[in-house]
Amino acid sequence: MSGKYQNILYENPLVSPSDVKDFVLEGSAEVSFPQGAMRLSGKIDPALGQKANYVFWCPVEFPDQIEIRWQFRPIAEPGLSILFFAARGRRGEDLFAETLKKRTGEYDQYNSGDIDCLHVSYFRRMWESERGFHTCNLRKSCGFHLVAQGADPLPDVADSKGFYNLRLIKRKERVALWIGNLKILDWHDNGKKTGACLGGGKIGFRQMAPLVAEYRNLTVTEVR
Repeated sequence: MSGKYQNILYENPLVSPSDVKDFVLEGSAEVSFPQGAMRLSGKIDPALGQKANYVFWCPVEFPDQIEIRWQFRPIAEPGLSILFFAARGRRGEDLFAETLKKRTGEYDQYNSGDIDCLHVSYFRRMWESERGFHTCNLRKSCGFHLVAQGADPLPDVADSKGFYNLRLIKRKERVALWIGNLKILDWHDNGKKTGACLGGGKIGFRQMAPLVAEYRNLTVTEVR
């Protein structure tokens, strides 16, 4: 997955409200910056299930062949954190086109609705089975296709040591994820089993309540 990085497409330190003034929130969440990083936490009782979850979208439309870097720190468990990418309407529409159905953070709107996307869950502490055996899951939608899986090296909140570096490359039919310097998964889409390969689109942070987590230093670079 190596390549020449031609130019930086987007940089955002995510350290103040002005950094996310154009971001789009789907669902209900509190976005704050108590320690100089973007903190996401839910506003709705987690007992309400999917209604308590949300997605916070970067407004920029990105091309295919990119590297996404960000830093992540879990603050409070349980919960689950996901990065959405290559997201757009199923007919190629912009993700925020008025012709698409309104989305409010409930998962079926993203995996079985009128958008296509890829999404990787990289901090899975929601259900008992996931808290006992940590994995990173890559899924392709529309549909609920689990296309790749790898071990999750991130510690639980009690043992967390600050921010962790994550890096994802989406290059045509290839998707690869690193946490720190450890490659977690590397997937090749043959464009048949789960539908045509996805290209460019938007990226967004999703959390399942009651997770509280912080993010900073989001960078998107063109890869050739």
